[in-house]
Amino acid sequence: MSRHAHCSKFITQNSKLRGKSGCARGGLSSLPLSISVAAALAVLAVSCVSTNQQKPVASAPVPVWPPPPDQPRVVFVKTISGPADIGQTPSVWRRFANWVTGETGESLRFQKPFGVALDETGNLCVTDTGANTVCYCDFARKQWRRWKTAGEIQFQSPVAVARRNGIFYVADSQLGKVLAFRDSGRLAFEIASPLKRPVGLAIDGDALVVADSQAHCIFVFDMRGIFRFQFGRRGVAPGEFNFPTHVSADSQGRLLVTDSLNSRVQIFSADGKFISKIGSGGDTSGYFGRPKGVAADSFGHIYVADAVFDNIQVFDLSGRLLLSLGRSGTEPGEFGLPTGIAIGPDNRIYVADGYNHRVQVLQYIGGQ
Repeated sequence: MSRHAHCSKFITQNSKLRGKSGCARGGLSSLPLSISVAAALAVLAVSCVSTNQQKPVASAPVPVWPPPPDQPRVVFVKTISGPADIGQTPSVWRRFANWVTGETGESLRFQKPFGVALDETGNLCVTDTGANTVCYCDFARKQWRRWKTAGEIQFQSPVAVARRNGIFYVADSQLGKVLAFRDSGRLAFEIASPLKRPVGLAIDGDALVVADSQAHCIFVFDMRGIFRFQFGRRGVAPGEFNFPTHVSADSQGRLLVTDSLNSRVQIFSADGKFISKIGSGGDTSGYFGRPKGVAADSFGHIYVADAVFDNIQVFDLSGRLLLSLGRSGTEPGEFGLPTGIAIGPDNRIYVADGYNHRVQVLQYIGGQ
């Protein structure tokens, strides 16, 4: 199928971005008071149960995009806010330990999730800038783990995360470092110079790619933190940046960089050669207010989170708008400051929904 035919199939028409039951009580006056009360309660319960059975509460429809009557391409799956949402049930010992430490199930819930990533096994990594923690959701084991430090270094503003082979890589913008630590919490290494304010992370093959907003460029290291090369400088021309914030790699090894204050996403080869750009500043479909997270699905569709419009826009590689997902709000499929976005090889989409204290999970179900 040609790209034009594919885009025509995928694209939708989008305009502006946004987006008493009565209970009988007669015949009880001759009974003793305690019996009368018990009988009344029994009658009330039976009557109300009967009423509830006759009028079941209708569940809200599952959000899909585009909405009917168009063929859906993306469907809402669920939200993740805390350990219970991945099926974790704490053991007796864990409940006791949580009681001792004060880490209840409620305190472990997200405060302000910001960066999201998937490791090679499809498990979810999340940075929480509200709690200054890094969380790991192991879906297979139904385990929720959280770290406040890497070795002895306490996180100050963890904004991006990646994980491979049991090692977490965390960009802390306030520390000005990328910290690498193992599952045990032990620090493996840290990257400081030449970084100034690292804010975005991606793993592309055997390369660790870091977006630095203050240096206005992209740094590339190997997986041990050894510097390889950098590209970009401050400016508005192709290949230049004005506060880049997020970076990801698609299945073909291309690098997708959110060039925040230039209101665009730029696409590069793995060695830093400029390929194309998507979007510009504006307040209608296909334009950006404050682009944040960026990721691509297995078909090459590029998803960009916008923190001003509280939505996700989907483009093809040429920059053509295909679909808009969500709007401002708190309901499923609505967003409040969406930031990070990650997409697995199964085209399951994870979006950090910061002000709603959750990660929303969507699924691309359309064809090529």
